[in-house]
Amino acid sequence: MMRYFIQLSFQGTHYHGWQVQANAHSVQAELNKALAMLTREKTETTGCGRTDTGVHAKMFFAHFDAPKSVVALRDTDQFIHRLNCILPNDIAVQALFHTDDDAHARFDALSRTYEYHLYSYKDPFLADYACFIPYEVNVDAMNDLCELLTESHVHAVDYSCFSKNRTQTKTNNCKITEAHWKEKNDVITFRITADRFLRNMVRAIVGTMLQGGKEKLNKTGFRKIIEAKKRSDAGFSVPAHGLYLTDVKYPYKLKQT
Repeated sequence: MMRYFIQLSFQGTHYHGWQVQANAHSVQAELNKALAMLTREKTETTGCGRTDTGVHAKMFFAHFDAPKSVVALRDTDQFIHRLNCILPNDIAVQALFHTDDDAHARFDALSRTYEYHLYSYKDPFLADYACFIPYEVNVDAMNDLCELLTESHVHAVDYSCFSKNRTQTKTNNCKITEAHWKEKNDVITFRITADRFLRNMVRAIVGTMLQGGKEKLNKTGFRKIIEAKKRSDAGFSVPAHGLYLTDVKYPYKLKQT
């Protein structure tokens, strides 16, 4: 048996997230089924993380084990082409990598990057891919709040205020190394990178920062929310359809099979 990493992207609109669930449509279930059809072997994948219902991924990694002969006897580009022919149109595979037997798509990841997209002028072509806000926001004010998040790039900070309650994590500490807002062509994008993310974390941060964008929350108030560690003190969670996983970093270089 050989271990492989697979790189893919997906539009999450019609899925209940990445992870296989009983009586729910998931990206992982579709990938497992497609790999089993192609390899004629039961194949279970492990993803680089969970995504909530409706969340998209421009870059996502998963690993799986398969007999060496199953992949090696086929041209890699042809393998990817045939896999994409089986997968639905809203899931696409970009690359296949052979890795060490103990490589792990989730636990080996050093960081993940997410983007959240907003727009304030009604646009039917953005409705499924970004969150419409019927008001203007002060992007500079929201970037001021970002400075408090990136203070944690040296020491992890407890971000319980941005996490769903009653999760099974042992700690809510995260190191955020990048956080900033950018506006281009009427689309406002929030980009954030961290060593780990809590459930609902990015959507809760964006919802809280929008209060700053409306000049109803300053840095002092934002710091108090973080230090209080209470989800009820933070803002609402913005809708899932504006959120994208855009990058995942590993401590090793993935080499195309």
